[in-house]
Amino acid sequence: MPTTEPETVPSEVVGLARCLDHTLLKADASAAQICKLCEEARRWGFASVCVPPRFVPLAFEQLAGSPVAVGTVIGFPFGYQTTACKVFEAEQAVAAGASELDMVIAIGHALDGRLDEVEAELVAVVTAAGTATGTATVKVIIECCYLTEELKGALADAVTRAGAGYVKTSTGFGCGGATLADVRLLADRVQGQIGVKAAGGIRDLAACRAFLAAGATRIGTSNGVAIMNELLSGASL
Repeated sequence: MPTTEPETVPSEVVGLARCLDHTLLKADASAAQICKLCEEARRWGFASVCVPPRFVPLAFEQLAGSPVAVGTVIGFPFGYQTTACKVFEAEQAVAAGASELDMVIAIGHALDGRLDEVEAELVAVVTAAGTATGTATVKVIIECCYLTEELKGALADAVTRAGAGYVKTSTGFGCGGATLADVRLLADRVQGQIGVKAAGGIRDLAACRAFLAAGATRIGTSNGVAIMNELLSGASL
């Protein structure tokens, strides 16, 4: 695979880079790896980096003066923290420089049919994200692999009502990742009122293009550089 520098990227592929969240959420992520992630995101012009909460200050420092957003996760990866914990996480993240928050819903509550409680928690986190020292966009992870079609739709409605910026398919740590069918369902449900983020198992250009065509407006991947190099190499679908 070629290693063409971003300076040679044709203008028509810049839009693809701006759809990618360059992600590193592994348990063994190091400061050096986060710095490399930020350097790559800055050079390629990705939409954001998504890093563990404790690395938000470092990413914010590394990306100062760049259009790349600093993102982190809330209630990750299982969503079973209390609402108070998620609110605190959101406030801390925004205070540290995060402007995008990928939050996991209370999956067990959703499966129990306690959707009012799930939505109330969403509202609390969205409010916290907008009233700390800055304002952050909340992307709500509903972890589709555990849900029925009906529940996915109902949760997409709740995410929209709560004022979040995106509904997101997966953490990448659950029993399954993003599927084209789920992205189509979510995109059809939200009807452009909010964005749809696909994440979990998206590793190459073909998958990236397929998810965007299905209705995703943002892609979470740890393979962003490889995807861009594949595009620049002239790979076609």
